[in-house]
Amino acid sequence: MTTTTELTLFADYFQIHVSDADSDGDLSDAWTDQAVADHLAVAQDALGIGTVVNVNVSVTVVVLPQEPSDDSSEFDHVVEASLDVPSGRLMVLGCTDYAPDAATFEVAPGWNRVRVSRNNLARATQADVDSDESPETTEKIRIQVWAASESPATITKRWS
Repeated sequence: MTTTTELTLFADYFQIHVSDADSDGDLSDAWTDQAVADHLAVAQDALGIGTVVNVNVSVTVVVLPQEPSDDSSEFDHVVEASLDVPSGRLMVLGCTDYAPDAATFEVAPGWNRVRVSRNNLARATQADVDSDESPETTEKIRIQVWAASESPATITKRWS
């Protein structure tokens, strides 16, 4: 069964986090120069998703029964990574949000694949701190999650 949830998150420090609900979410060592360039920091039970703005972003979380088809042509930047979710509860939040108040989603316990597709990046960058004042300029992030064995992170489409 597919579930879709819309969120608005504050992308403080130009990032949002996706992790196991029981994780400490520590990504301090994961934000390498390459991770910043890829807009994706990877730890075993947490992911940092880089944003182009430091304001609210629109986030759609889609939990899927299987891998979705490739629609990367419709997005500006697309990355994927494996994430261990031993609790079966995936948490999505701004990096300075209070974890107990964060949105959580039931997923298959164990390894999951997370595809992050981002859109509206040029307009959001141009509008900068005012980007969240209009849907036309708000950065849009879609996070798709499905059960899958661990595999290396991939950059399907790079925005520059």
